[in-house]
Amino acid sequence: MIKVPTLAELTAEGKTPEILFWVGCAGSFDERAKKITKAFVKLLHNTGVSYAVLGAEESCTGDPAKRSGNEFLFQMQAVTNIEVLNGYGVKRIVTACPHCFNTLKNEYPELGGTYEVVHHTQLLKELLDDGKLTIETGTYKGIKITFHDPCYLGRANNVYEAPRELIRKLDAELVEMKNCKAKGLCCGAGGAQMFKEPENGAKDINIERTEQALEVKPDIIAAGCPFCNTMLTDGVKNKEKEGELPVLDIAELIANAKDL
Repeated sequence: MIKVPTLAELTAEGKTPEILFWVGCAGSFDERAKKITKAFVKLLHNTGVSYAVLGAEESCTGDPAKRSGNEFLFQMQAVTNIEVLNGYGVKRIVTACPHCFNTLKNEYPELGGTYEVVHHTQLLKELLDDGKLTIETGTYKGIKITFHDPCYLGRANNVYEAPRELIRKLDAELVEMKNCKAKGLCCGAGGAQMFKEPENGAKDINIERTEQALEVKPDIIAAGCPFCNTMLTDGVKNKEKEGELPVLDIAELIANAKDL
């Protein structure tokens, strides 16, 4: 059992962690996303990085409120978080959720919250480059993995290579969907669409995206976002492939390979 320290506990001991892990709402409460959180924490623990979480002091970044047009609620949520973060003197934040990543990185500075914010795939690649993280290559050798670019990671913030680099390091065969990188296709959960049913149309977007994934015949669909994970998992279920085609986060792939 890994004991994850809170920032309050470390501060009381006079310690300052290198990085704050922002868990996010999905990573805290969604049953599927909690597994991603656990996998990432195992990797952080394994590399010996000093980190902490806010615990009960963390609240929603305000991304869903802002995307659905409630700027007032967003600013209230953001300012509450900024007061907590600035109170602790937080400098660097990592999160496994691109929605949190984008909001903390791009929306918080104008409200007085300026931090260095990285996505968990970026941190894992950095730890790999620094020799703190080793990636075991046996588990996924020759396995075909396709990576779905989360909108708020890829097109919104131009982060394309970190997740792919990690997949290659697993010795897996990376296969690209016809819409990838800058031409990526939304999973259907962006812009607060996660919390409502889609408008009537010819086809739900997550089904379209899942069909694109199936075209390249992968053994695994990799994602870097809890929302994308949910949408693609639903798409795989719609195609009745849930028993044979797992949808896994990059952190889970690495943790599985290391048998953590």
